[in-house]
Amino acid sequence: MKIRTIIVDDEPLAIEVLEKYLLQFSQMELVGKCTDAIQAFQLLQQKTIDLMFLDIKMPGIKGTDLLRSLKNPPKVIFTTAYSEYALEGFELNAVDYLLKPISFERFLRAVDKIYQLTENRPQPLITHETPVSDHETFIYLKVERKTVKVNVADILWIESLRDYVKVVIKDHEYITRQKISMLEAMLPENRFIRIHRSFIVALAKIDSFYSYSIQIAGHELPIGRNYKHDVQKKLKTERLLFEP
Repeated sequence: MKIRTIIVDDEPLAIEVLEKYLLQFSQMELVGKCTDAIQAFQLLQQKTIDLMFLDIKMPGIKGTDLLRSLKNPPKVIFTTAYSEYALEGFELNAVDYLLKPISFERFLRAVDKIYQLTENRPQPLITHETPVSDHETFIYLKVERKTVKVNVADILWIESLRDYVKVVIKDHEYITRQKISMLEAMLPENRFIRIHRSFIVALAKIDSFYSYSIQIAGHELPIGRNYKHDVQKKLKTERLLFEP
């Protein structure tokens, strides 16, 4: 079953970010986008909604007042730039309270809470565990009919294949049905970097690089134009200098 969801926010950019995040989850169905509480109230009277991402401080009626007016409200995750409403939000039985700007990793944890509260929790394609030593971090990948444990320290790079990702280690590669952005959120930020919309690389595994590509284990991977600045900054932090 799908989790029927609406977004209520007066900021178009905030709606865009949440919509982008929601598209990563096949169980989530975005039913509508509302820019104020009145639109949301009307939509809630017309359709069955399971989950509402609700901004608090909007023109006219606040999100908290909208929630109070509903006899049978859906589950709610508040999204706001104002931390002072947190107590009020949880008094209204909100599932979670997300402060803007909302990272995908934080969004992921909120969605996981929704899955825990429903019978719609999917079989995880990727799970992530962090033991005491960060060097022992590993992930589990769902590969065909089996679950494979992969040590994060062994990963060379990760490549997006549309609805799948390819995780490459020294002597093998694994393909699993997943979005690269979800896997990116689970990896240690200090050990990996996104260099392209389709590639994430392990910093420690980089052999050489140019301003337009990175070489790992005899393979040349492109640096995307939109990622170049962040890649340069990260590599300089690692005491690496780009060629002119």
